[in-house]
Amino acid sequence: MKKDDKIYIAGHKGMVGSAIKRKLENEGFTNFILRSSSELDLRDQLKVNVFFEEEKPDYVFLAAAKVGGIHANNTYKGEFLYDNLMIQTNVIHAAFVHSVKKLLFLGSSCIYPKFADQPLKETSLLTGELEPTNEPYAIAKIAGIKLCDAYREQYGCNFISVMPTNLYGPNDNYDLESSHVLPALIRKFHEAKKTNKQEVVIWGSGTPKREFLHVNDLADACFLLMETYNEPGLINIGTGKDISIFELALLIKDIVGFTGKVVQDLSKPDGTPRKLMDVEKLHNAGWKARIGLEEGIKSVYGRLKDKDWY
Repeated sequence: MKKDDKIYIAGHKGMVGSAIKRKLENEGFTNFILRSSSELDLRDQLKVNVFFEEEKPDYVFLAAAKVGGIHANNTYKGEFLYDNLMIQTNVIHAAFVHSVKKLLFLGSSCIYPKFADQPLKETSLLTGELEPTNEPYAIAKIAGIKLCDAYREQYGCNFISVMPTNLYGPNDNYDLESSHVLPALIRKFHEAKKTNKQEVVIWGSGTPKREFLHVNDLADACFLLMETYNEPGLINIGTGKDISIFELALLIKDIVGFTGKVVQDLSKPDGTPRKLMDVEKLHNAGWKARIGLEEGIKSVYGRLKDKDWY
């Protein structure tokens, strides 16, 4: 990318999109095309096409999506499937029609089968059944990967797909109805400490293992891949390390300074038993994660604890 190229970041106000924008700004890029969801509904094909026709971006980071944790995925299945299919299809197709030089599509580790061999290799895609609690979102993201590949094969589009692991960082969502596990735990322990509660309840057994990547690391990887990676298929972005949910809860408990008990609610679902990314392909592309989990959580909580952030 040249410094004066027009760059469209779809979803620039979200955690991922805002991190990508910060990274690009730090690298000297200034020519951004930005629209909030209230300014441009990416589910509307006509409006998306008009936008691309008028703005003619050179590069596109497709970070816009309807996202959430187990509760949101289970509750809003129709919305998660429809909204994500429409958003990504409209943007990818418009990028083809209006000759975008390169597009980076962001998916999710939930695309992999529930019982796929660990760590999750890119070749595991579509080799087994998905985790039911996030199946609609996963199906939409798989469709996005396949659409990028189909447009690459049929039309010669340089569209790449990256699959980040579980993310956290600035501009995360702390709503207990729709957030992912790490920000939800930060909020639970913070509120429990403030109100002098004796215990914090976590969903499920706490035995499932998850991998967590700071969103600033993700943005750094996306920048490198946009600059240097031009392959079909998909590439994982992660740390290559995971932690059980119960261990994560204890880590956050210590960082927040909560002194009560951690209690498991076994009536709640666990979700996929383990989701650890194989990041050999990413390492071979020249990138490794830099921000450790404890360091990252301390950084995030340090920014939030004295503010009205939920």
